[in-house]
Amino acid sequence: MSGLSIREGEWVVVCDGAKALVLQNAGDAKFPNLKTLEVFEQKHPSTHEQGADRPGRINGAAGTIRSAVGQTDWHDQSEQQFLSRLAHHLDAAIGAGKTKSLIVIAPPRALGMLRPVYSHALKGALRAEVDKDFVKLPVHEIERHLTTG
Repeated sequence: MSGLSIREGEWVVVCDGAKALVLQNAGDAKFPNLKTLEVFEQKHPSTHEQGADRPGRINGAAGTIRSAVGQTDWHDQSEQQFLSRLAHHLDAAIGAGKTKSLIVIAPPRALGMLRPVYSHALKGALRAEVDKDFVKLPVHEIERHLTTG
């Protein structure tokens, strides 16, 4: 990945389906200095704690045919809800003038869940998307990965 220019004051949002770091460049484009503004985490209980143990069944019209119904993917739903709340939070921050532009860094799966819930204002403020999973890295490592080739 070639070095990414991070503007002064710009937000860098590093997330996956369960954690998000909102960082702000306290430096400038030449010498970025990412500082943590906010951290959001969502704990994922095990599937058996979230829903029924066994998939449900549907009886056929005549009552003789039974078929299993696929089990709800509670982790998937939980990730979608988390990322949707994050997008709404970012939209509110843009509306309040807390940032004018941002960069979102997330694994491809999380980016795919985020894109449909981006507001018009958020799309306008979004300067770049990076499809990487950096959420478990320390901030200085994230900074290094983004600014070096």
